[in-house]
Amino acid sequence: MKKTLKIVGVGLAVLVTVTVAFFVIWSGFDYEPSKQLHSLVDEKKVVKKDNYYVFKPQTNKEIKAGYIIYQGAKVEPLAYGYYAQQIANEGYLVAVVDSPFNMSFFSQNKATDIVKSYPKISAWFIGGHSLGGVSAASYAYDHQNSIKGLVLLASYPMNKNNFSISTYPILSLTGEKDGLTTPEKIKETKHLLSKNTELVQVKGANHAQFGMYGKQKGDNKASISPKEQQDELVKRTVKWLNSQMKKSVSN
Repeated sequence: MKKTLKIVGVGLAVLVTVTVAFFVIWSGFDYEPSKQLHSLVDEKKVVKKDNYYVFKPQTNKEIKAGYIIYQGAKVEPLAYGYYAQQIANEGYLVAVVDSPFNMSFFSQNKATDIVKSYPKISAWFIGGHSLGGVSAASYAYDHQNSIKGLVLLASYPMNKNNFSISTYPILSLTGEKDGLTTPEKIKETKHLLSKNTELVQVKGANHAQFGMYGKQKGDNKASISPKEQQDELVKRTVKWLNSQMKKSVSN
């Protein structure tokens, strides 16, 4: 009996050691912002707050609303800096969450702190890329009265966050060449989206170019450049945000 317990104990110790070692190695790997992003974004003007980055209009434009973004799995938040800054320049305060280990589910409720930090902003939207979109959808689902709409970037909600019986505003931007959140997967999960969803497939777009951090394992090659894809995402997002703001004013 003692010998059996000793063997079990040694086995558990080895398992724990291997698990910890794997986590340390895994947590040390991240997708960093690309050189192109660094050339396009003036990082000196990006404000670092408590576990999030803030992008504001680079002119004296009045801030119309706030937009909170959750990063994709293992992607550094500044990889979304170009997308964030371009949207900010159109009159939005954009906050990109900086999650522990670059995993959004560790900071899913960070949006609450961000909203409280800017009491003068009355309208807020939330979005996220890939796994970050899952976190954003979960938060939006639980805060539909305070968050005006959801932007899914190559992402979709979990089954428990089923928006289908609602008219909650959702923008779903997907990529034709996405090898991870594939067009097939988007089709399979479409039933989870609301009746008020705008679903847009960006031609030639892949998964990694929803940020600017280089290639990603398992993804397909895009047929458009990173900046072309980013500019299309910005255009589609700003158009949708502006339309939602106009609707809220008319109501």
